[in-house]
Amino acid sequence: MAATRLPGKPLLKINNLSIVSHVVKRAEEADIGEVVVATEDQEILEDVLKNGGKAVLTNNDHKTGTDRIFEAYQKLNIKNIDYILNLQGDEPNIDKDDVIKLNNLMINNKSEIGTLAAIIQQDKILNDKNVVKVITENKLEKNNFPTAVNFIRENSLTDNQNIYHHIGIYSYRISALKKFVRLDQTHREKKNKLEQLRALDNKLKINVALAKSSPIGVDTEEDYLALKKIMEYKL
Repeated sequence: MAATRLPGKPLLKINNLSIVSHVVKRAEEADIGEVVVATEDQEILEDVLKNGGKAVLTNNDHKTGTDRIFEAYQKLNIKNIDYILNLQGDEPNIDKDDVIKLNNLMINNKSEIGTLAAIIQQDKILNDKNVVKVITENKLEKNNFPTAVNFIRENSLTDNQNIYHHIGIYSYRISALKKFVRLDQTHREKKNKLEQLRALDNKLKINVALAKSSPIGVDTEEDYLALKKIMEYKL
């Protein structure tokens, strides 16, 4: 709720449903496991419950979303699961097929951490520090799952080979999640405000799958109005 650029954004409405509850619906459509919202805000908890979802209240002092996910995992006392998949609460048009694909690749490859990335369609994205890019070891293709070499905001490279638009979805093997939250934040993580660099700095592998497209994250009023127009036009 305390997003600086767009305060209260999780509860903004599209088609009379809050953004965060739209994300819940997309997650449920993927049908790969139980869906739970982890939030520090009572208002979000109540909205999710009112719309038929499940939510858990977490502390408000977490440095990263992954730390919040781990607290929720502990509070829920979930047993007999291998992976937790973390979706962002401000991407209501995330493609369920991309979520399913990431989950399948994680299981088939027995990976520790996995995420998604999309082809960069506009050159301006390469130099937009608000857009996180991932550099992969090999070219991303439909069915491969290469490892991430680096995550960047500002691009100083010249050949732009194997650079993709990172999508903020993470799948964690439970053992990797436990390992990650015990690690101290690294210099690169804090400098770039990218928690995934903590994993790379500590030799935890992150595999990357190719998504169909980049979902629109809601960071500004303009983002919200653009997405609202797209999603309401679909109906």
